[in-house]
Amino acid sequence: ASFWWSQISRPPHAGTKQLAFLGNGVQRGARGMLTDQYGNGLTTTSQAARDAYVTGLELLLAGQAGVTAAFERATQEDAGFALGWAGLARAQQYEDAIPAARAAIARAVGLSGGATAREASHINVFHLLLSGQVPEAYAAVRAHAEEWPRDAMVAQTSTSVFGLIGFSGVAGREAETLAFVAGLLPHYGEDWWMISQYAFALCETGNLAKADSVIDHALSLKADSAHGAHVRSHVSYEMGQTDVGRAYLASFMDGYDPGGVLHTHLNWHEALWALEQGDIDMMWAKVDAAVAPASGSKSPAINVLTDTAAILHRATMAGVPVPQARWQSVSDYAQAKFPNTGTAFVDVHAALAHAMAGRREALERIISAPAGPAGDLVQAYARAFRAVAAENWAEAADLLTRSMIDLERMGGSRAQRDMIEQTLLTALVKQGKVHEARDIAALRRPILASAVAA
Repeated sequence: ASFWWSQISRPPHAGTKQLAFLGNGVQRGARGMLTDQYGNGLTTTSQAARDAYVTGLELLLAGQAGVTAAFERATQEDAGFALGWAGLARAQQYEDAIPAARAAIARAVGLSGGATAREASHINVFHLLLSGQVPEAYAAVRAHAEEWPRDAMVAQTSTSVFGLIGFSGVAGREAETLAFVAGLLPHYGEDWWMISQYAFALCETGNLAKADSVIDHALSLKADSAHGAHVRSHVSYEMGQTDVGRAYLASFMDGYDPGGVLHTHLNWHEALWALEQGDIDMMWAKVDAAVAPASGSKSPAINVLTDTAAILHRATMAGVPVPQARWQSVSDYAQAKFPNTGTAFVDVHAALAHAMAGRREALERIISAPAGPAGDLVQAYARAFRAVAAENWAEAADLLTRSMIDLERMGGSRAQRDMIEQTLLTALVKQGKVHEARDIAALRRPILASAVAA
């Protein structure tokens, strides 16, 4: 076996509690406690509550529908089950039901006095997160993961591109994510979720050959993981395997519940590939059915906003007519769902929507009051989009060129940040600087070089 596979197969951390499997199938830890599927003790005597919690965690890690309902069952079976309330809070956070999530985590905090040290630390992570103390939450995650590396619910807050590291706004976030995941990997054995997160981190740091084999292995362990399908889509995108990726994702989406957290985003991937191949009718069908604000998507608002703005802009750059009403709808949605700045990835897409919709006042609010650690990038990109909307291509190219070195800090995946790369290339081509655009694409994102106009 290769080195990385031997690392996955190493024995659990010395501090990991070993399970005793009883004859009736009930899992109990060393002290007789019920446990979750990762061997973490749960302070509940209700097998039904434990089973509902395990189901909720499985569905959450797989990006499948039914997460909130499962954690609700856990709390109904045992109203004093602190971690059940914490799980419910996390599920409601994914649904953008923030007041309900804060009430649930407050309930968990109130019950944490009777919980184990791990559970109390676990609850504290989500209490900090839901109260907006993000740097403190990340510090708590790192400390928790050192002590209890197999607590997947806590670990998942800082994996993937939308995690606490991914949205940190700091340079080196992709390498830091890989280091975080790789450090946890030996503790998880043949676990489909952790292996898929490792594959994504490899993909985002450019190790595509390894990412390709790792994600295939993860999907062989759990084929219905939407997060696995998502990583598979990114690896195929980065490798330029459009036909393969499109066929795989179309097959996966046939059985994917619209209530799954990734439903909008995976439809965006399909729409992006349809646009690339000139299948414009299919692109609009995907956007209208599952991506745009008017689609009735059940996915998080961040995906609805950013994916819609991104596909509309990429369509525009590809020469596809985009009605102004579509931009106005996205701009309205951004103002309703994200009235305040603070998350660069969101703010950049909101600025794009406002600029293209002609909503000058909303755009200027973002330019004048950027917030968060990557606020400087937000301001630069928002000004660039203002120039794009005015067809001032030289100004747009200048703003984008000067800020491109820090593009990673914006957040999101490499595939998502290609929107910024393509905007720069478009601004150059519009000025007749085709050779310069080709050279930049070849240096920065070779996968985009073939899209530069002849």
